Amino acid sequence: MKVIHLISGGDSGGAKTHVLSLLQNLNKTITAQLVCFRDGPFAQEAREMGIPTEIMAGNHIFRIRRQLAAYIKDGGYQIIHCHGSRANMIGAMLRKSTGLPVVSTIHSDYRLDYMGRPLSRLTFGTINALALRRLDYRIGVSDAMVDLLISRGFAPDRFYAIYNGIDFTPAPDQGDRLPYLRGLGADVDETCVVVGIAARLNPVKDMTTLIRGFAAACQSCPRLRLVIAGDGAERGKLEALARELGVGRQVTFAGWISGGMDRFYSALDINTLTSLSETFSYALTEGARFHLATISTAVGGIPNLIDTGVNGYLFAPGDWETLGRRLAELGNDDQLRHSMGERLYQKASAQFSIQTTVDTQLHIYGEILRRHGRPKADRDGVVICGAYGRGNAGDDAILEAILQEMRSIDPDMPVTVLSKNPRETRLSYRVRSVSRMNFPGWLGAMKHSRLYINGGGSLIQDVTSRRSLWFYLLNIRAAKRAGCAVQMYGCGIGPVTRGNHRQLSAKVLNRYVDVITLREPDSREELRSMGVTEPEILLTADPALTLRPAGDDVVDSVLLRAGIPPHGRYLCFALRQWPGFSERAPLFGRAARYAYETYGLAPVFVSVEKGPDSAAGRTAAQGLEDIPHYFLDSAGGAGAIIGSLARMEAVVSMRLHALIFAAGQGIPLAGVVYDPKVSAFLRYIGQEVFTDLNALTEENLCAMVDRAAAQAARPEVQAAAVARLQEMEHGNVATARRLLGM
Repeated sequence: MKVIHLISGGDSGGAKTHVLSLLQNLNKTITAQLVCFRDGPFAQEAREMGIPTEIMAGNHIFRIRRQLAAYIKDGGYQIIHCHGSRANMIGAMLRKSTGLPVVSTIHSDYRLDYMGRPLSRLTFGTINALALRRLDYRIGVSDAMVDLLISRGFAPDRFYAIYNGIDFTPAPDQGDRLPYLRGLGADVDETCVVVGIAARLNPVKDMTTLIRGFAAACQSCPRLRLVIAGDGAERGKLEALARELGVGRQVTFAGWISGGMDRFYSALDINTLTSLSETFSYALTEGARFHLATISTAVGGIPNLIDTGVNGYLFAPGDWETLGRRLAELGNDDQLRHSMGERLYQKASAQFSIQTTVDTQLHIYGEILRRHGRPKADRDGVVICGAYGRGNAGDDAILEAILQEMRSIDPDMPVTVLSKNPRETRLSYRVRSVSRMNFPGWLGAMKHSRLYINGGGSLIQDVTSRRSLWFYLLNIRAAKRAGCAVQMYGCGIGPVTRGNHRQLSAKVLNRYVDVITLREPDSREELRSMGVTEPEILLTADPALTLRPAGDDVVDSVLLRAGIPPHGRYLCFALRQWPGFSERAPLFGRAARYAYETYGLAPVFVSVEKGPDSAAGRTAAQGLEDIPHYFLDSAGGAGAIIGSLARMEAVVSMRLHALIFAAGQGIPLAGVVYDPKVSAFLRYIGQEVFTDLNALTEENLCAMVDRAAAQAARPEVQAAAVARLQEMEHGNVATARRLLGM
């Protein structure tokens, strides 16, 4: 593989480190040619690192474009990779003339690159923004950078994320730290806990917050010291602030550190970052290499490194009070500081090494070449329609599972999702998305797709809304008439209560659907009773059963953010607002108390749908103030929710997908049935511990808690049933593959 990298040649900081370390290591596997548009320290350092480097200097853009086009053709390069505004502009000009895919790595927010330079922002910033939109692919240096650009209207399915990696080879012993720190001007002794930061002193790094937080921490932890490595226009103001807050002696402004940063980081106890904006800071991984406890603002890709409360602490930009509390906490607890630093090292060295970065970049190149060579077709890809973008974790888990399965068929398959909140769907899943209300948008997508998926859940029902039934039937009809094959995917059917709705549903499904795959047998009986006979009908399982839990560090962080000790003993309640619930809500509270007093299980009220479920949980928890109880209102993605439920010893749920998630992890279940789909699933897995909401009493609810607690010792029966369902679920994707002709 041959890739040509274009860069201005005047870069510094993280972008410089990323490009040079990446190219040095890429050249061990492929040909990665560097072209700079000026000579100087950057190009010289590249040569010293053994990177093949060419200079094409000058201000005549069109001449450079012609020169580069000939150079690329003669060299047989396959990909043009740009870094920075000048390279992006020239890359956009080369795209058509060379016919090669052009990709840009976006190292920072282009709207902030010319902060304080309005003329440069107006000219170079505008040109860069326009050029970026003309390129084929973009790489963000963190998922957060990718999300930022998608939110600005860039195509979500043309993005990749990569993280700055470093060499985690253990550094040699750096010697006694006290002489080094004193040489920087720090007033330290053996008892001091040294806080450090390495950053330029400009507004985006927000050193004001650092100094204010440090001053607050010193009030309860006077042995703290702060060393700031860096310089800039704000130094005088920051020195004055430190004196004003009474910590002038404890704060050292060391200026730029020469001779490498290993000695600096080896001298610290706590590493910090207070930036208002970042992509993914090298300063944190360099600190992690030295096993430093770390506190950082939750910006850019940093939350992908730091699981707050597990291997470090995150705080909101500008929140110096929280920073101060965390600094004091780490300063006063040697064991906590050391354990957090060790856990951060373990994660960073495993996931953010230079080799991981290189492997990711090679994978991106391979995918770009594969996608660029994909034959053009009038029809390609899938349209997926369901109850998405509503903040319901169960429905969004179905979408996540379907997307995974479509990518298992064809990783480059174009996908368009109809969503109530298309912006959120684009950000969460990196797919094209149009509003459910955008009729021209989704009809246009159907005309260019091969398969329409009516995506999971109980969409064909009229209990919650008759308008939603009409909408999904209209979509099915429109998709078929637009030329798509139509699959209803791992779904439930009903209840459809009105006679005219049953007739309409049968008419549409018989005429416009090719295959219906069902998640449980009760839905098959419902279809038969409605007179649906024309489509092929297969019994499979819910797609969400294929999803896996997030890692332990992620789950620990989710629980800690909610104030839940990660390794306690818990009983989950997943409740929802429904007619009759408010009258029976106290029964759940009494059952929660019974479980705590009888089995030592603290209740955790988990929300599957944000908002309504939170209110239901708090209603049920009234009167539990004297016993430990918790609320998990927003765990995040499906993996985090599944991982959180896996920490429970049993689950009492009205929500079907809480039961599905927990069942997939072998957690004992007790169902409260407000809809036949709940009992249908439980019977399908051989689980008979359930009762109707309308028949709920304190006695039968506590009896279900007893049975669920007893089942905790016999997980093999439920696990076997779920394994059978997961195998049956493969019928969903096999059917989609067949309809796609693959």
